[in-house]
Amino acid sequence: MNLSVQNPKITIMYWVKTLVSFLIIGVILFGTAGTLKWSMAWVYLGIVLLIKIHNMLTIDQDLMEERSNVQEGSKKWDIYLAAFVAVWGPIITMIVAALDIRFGWSRTMPLIINSVGAMCVLLGGLIVNRAMAANSFFSSTVRIQSDRSHQVATQGPYKFVRHPGYLGAILSIIMTPLVLGTLAALLPAVLVLIGYIIRTALEDRVLQEELEGYSDFTQQTKYRLFPGIW
Repeated sequence: MNLSVQNPKITIMYWVKTLVSFLIIGVILFGTAGTLKWSMAWVYLGIVLLIKIHNMLTIDQDLMEERSNVQEGSKKWDIYLAAFVAVWGPIITMIVAALDIRFGWSRTMPLIINSVGAMCVLLGGLIVNRAMAANSFFSSTVRIQSDRSHQVATQGPYKFVRHPGYLGAILSIIMTPLVLGTLAALLPAVLVLIGYIIRTALEDRVLQEELEGYSDFTQQTKYRLFPGIW
């Protein structure tokens, strides 16, 4: 556990924003579906809550502050790309899933598929949290954090891929439709996956060009996103 007490206000605001985002997810799902009798949505919300609590208990306070706003020096292209993969893409995925439940576009999925999806969403969220814990420069947007003495993260999941947080996020978003029991939501989820691949390629190029030591790191950890593939 790494709850910093240097500035309680930062921690409190991070907790408030995180819990508000959790409540918004619930409103989107049940409000769009038009019913509270959606068991897999409750399961999904429980998983999301566990992931968020784990994140709040393990993230460094300096990183809380870094991630609280779009910081100066953020790459302009990434401000829009990050908004899509982290906010609007997942929201669209949830809306489509809820509309599917409301209007019955897809066939009912076997519980085993829902269960596998749930475990993968949890695993993906924990991978993201582990990446944040191992990398105190895990900003919400791509930028070289000279003001924070930016260094290359090489520990934990960074031994396996150079962008483990994105890998975890991809696993979670692709499995979200399976948890919620809807095939229709796979389309926006795949678009988010493509967005993460593009973001990974662009960010990796920026880091190789602008962050000291990153080029050497690419020789140590050869794969950007998918182990053994790319």
